[in-house]
Amino acid sequence: MSGVAMDRLLFGDNQFFGINHMSEEKARAQALQFRDTAAIIAVLDAAYDEGLRTFMCTTHERIGEICDHVRANPGRYQGFKFYPCMPYAHKYANAATDHGMVGAVMHFMPDDGILKTAVRGGVSLARKDVEGLAKILVDMEMKMFRGLETPVIFLQNVVVDLLLGMGMKDSFRIFHDYVAERYGAEAGFITMNLPALLDALDAVGIENPIVCSNLNKIGFRVSGGVEAYAETLRTRRVRAIAMSVLASGAIPPREALEWVAAQPNVEAIVFGASSRKNIRDTRTIVEGLQA
Repeated sequence: MSGVAMDRLLFGDNQFFGINHMSEEKARAQALQFRDTAAIIAVLDAAYDEGLRTFMCTTHERIGEICDHVRANPGRYQGFKFYPCMPYAHKYANAATDHGMVGAVMHFMPDDGILKTAVRGGVSLARKDVEGLAKILVDMEMKMFRGLETPVIFLQNVVVDLLLGMGMKDSFRIFHDYVAERYGAEAGFITMNLPALLDALDAVGIENPIVCSNLNKIGFRVSGGVEAYAETLRTRRVRAIAMSVLASGAIPPREALEWVAAQPNVEAIVFGASSRKNIRDTRTIVEGLQA
């Protein structure tokens, strides 16, 4: 598969669900601000109108409402792409509480081939077949995105780094191959340890991967330190996506973006914003750096 051409700026969703790694108070305020899905859609519309076409999002249950809205208004969202990031673990815990274990599985199961998928799941559990179970979980997560453009599908760092720590490198290849086969998509990986993940991906033959990791000049949540990451970006084949570039507001936007833009092999930057002004300001800075 030829590599996906990614936009330079990707719009993220942390701000919509009360996630801020520096300030719990700000996180609570954002959760309150976006308690209604209409408020999320308003900001997404602002991002779209400012020229952003890629929404890198978790598989939070409320994203399903966003997907429904985009499907219902195809003329409004021409060229709009989703980059799903899975799994969203809280969703399954909540569903199991509400519907029981079997009900939760049925709730998230894809509509097409549900019996076949269920049977495959039973076989997988009986044989401890990691590959079969992984495919079911991907299908369950992707159900909400049916009919929408999803050229890159990410495995969340909570799973990536667990598999990395357990030495289960083959799981990365299973995910990589299945999203290509089933969804015509390229696999992406989110990690808190970029150098170690690239070693693991190399070991299973995944070349020049799309990897999203924290990257900022002060080393905020950059596991191993800025220098190790800078050396990795200089010397390894990777299509890097930088996240936490502002270090949750600790670095002024222009200073942060100038530093990240100067790093090699950083193809995209994912950022979140709650207002059109902040979206426009970020886009303006990045466009200026590319000029």
